[in-house]
Amino acid sequence: MATDIKAPTFPESVAEGSVAAWHKKPGDSVERDELIVEIETDKVVLEVVAPEAGTLSEVLVEEGDTVESEQLLGRLGAGEAKGEAPADKQQEKQDEPKGEAKAEAPAGGGQAHEVKAPTFPESIQEGTVASWAKQVGDAVKRDEVLAEIETDKVVLEVVAPADGALTEIKAEEGSQVTSEQVLAVFTEGAGGASTPATSGEEKPAASADDGASDEKVGDKILAPAARKLVAEHDLDVAKIEGTGKGGRVLKEDVQRAVNDGSAKKSAKPAGGAQSAAAAAPVVEGERPEKRVPMSRLRQTIAKRLVQAQQTAAMLTTYNEVDMSAVMELRGQYKETFLKAHDVKLGFMGFFVKAASEALKRFPDVNASIDGTDIVYHGYQDIGVAVSTDRGLVVPVLRDTDSMKIADVEKGIVDFGKRARDGKLGIDEMQGGTFTITNGGTFGSLMSTPILNPPQTAILGMHKIQERPMAVNGKVEIRPMMYLAVSYDHRMIDGKDAVRFLVTIKELLEDPARLLLDI
Repeated sequence: MATDIKAPTFPESVAEGSVAAWHKKPGDSVERDELIVEIETDKVVLEVVAPEAGTLSEVLVEEGDTVESEQLLGRLGAGEAKGEAPADKQQEKQDEPKGEAKAEAPAGGGQAHEVKAPTFPESIQEGTVASWAKQVGDAVKRDEVLAEIETDKVVLEVVAPADGALTEIKAEEGSQVTSEQVLAVFTEGAGGASTPATSGEEKPAASADDGASDEKVGDKILAPAARKLVAEHDLDVAKIEGTGKGGRVLKEDVQRAVNDGSAKKSAKPAGGAQSAAAAAPVVEGERPEKRVPMSRLRQTIAKRLVQAQQTAAMLTTYNEVDMSAVMELRGQYKETFLKAHDVKLGFMGFFVKAASEALKRFPDVNASIDGTDIVYHGYQDIGVAVSTDRGLVVPVLRDTDSMKIADVEKGIVDFGKRARDGKLGIDEMQGGTFTITNGGTFGSLMSTPILNPPQTAILGMHKIQERPMAVNGKVEIRPMMYLAVSYDHRMIDGKDAVRFLVTIKELLEDPARLLLDI
């Protein structure tokens, strides 16, 4: 008897999702609670696991298809292994209605597993398959990275459940997946094996169950996303090779053709067209363009930055700090500090400690707005902006008032390394009562930082540059840094914002005050 595999119940704020990846394919054996398919929504990636042990007998939605809450995705059965059913069973299989066929085992001979997306936190509804590190047939070791899923906050890794090989990828790169959705099918001990063969009656693609929204153009079957991309770029479908089931043309196939220019339509020989071409200006050399979808992390960053400017009365106050004392202290003790704490003494530790002290003195700057309520935080959790190849992330240092400078430096080094490797956890980037961003690492002399909602203030650090300064009636060359504090004027008065920034300036220009708490 077949068991239905359904999409999870989506939250009220999520109307639909996309099939990001199938971790199993028809004929693969599945263990109870094993990841079968992943569904990506606009917030998190949801995983769909097997309700019981058996064999995946039918897939009703293809990767990239849009699905709704609790929609039927496929069926799970307990049929005979593929290609091994006795003759009497073969006739019985042919008589079964479509969608309830006996499950079949993979041709590789080993046990098949569904490769599922990780379980996403409640705050994340979906993710995007960023990349596949392995392809179908590639030999894989246990715990080796198979794929990366990018959510709006972190990049999650999907690893191999055992030694073997991928036998089917159900969620292509760029597709949306949900928590515990099946991304692919993995077979133990099948290194170098190709995708399991299917019986003749299973080969035809684009049937009603394989994707009702597919369209046949000439002799090609196009997935909806592929059809849209073909129209956008005005491509010749006949020149595009489909890699999907039964030669189905996927979005990735079209994108590949766009990138290498192999599917451009031939120029029309009509005289009118030739005249128009002759009248057009001649451009020598290649003028390449590349169109890539915006990553989910970049989409979230863009959304939050626009939201911050539209919902807050944001103003910025500036000041400058003489970094002579901090640089002298750093130069004097950096070797001793490195030996004692096994971490370099940087500038961020001083800024975090100075900001923590200033936040205690000006609680409005450490507060947040929740609707018509003001939330005052009796602690200082400072987020430190970290730039990665995928975009800006803001991990949070907790209870910075009780941290030593060495603890701050260690935490920032750890955050930076794990952020670039995509290893940060969701909980490490949630919360925070204040944020520090350092554009000076890239050479910025002055900028206006944007608030990180629901926080009401953010400190911007900049490049240290020697400038002539008047000191006790004399001109001296001093290492100076411009500081900027952007704040929500709904919550913070200009007077308090200025005094807050001046406090940070004074603490940094006389760092002994940080140690003496004065």
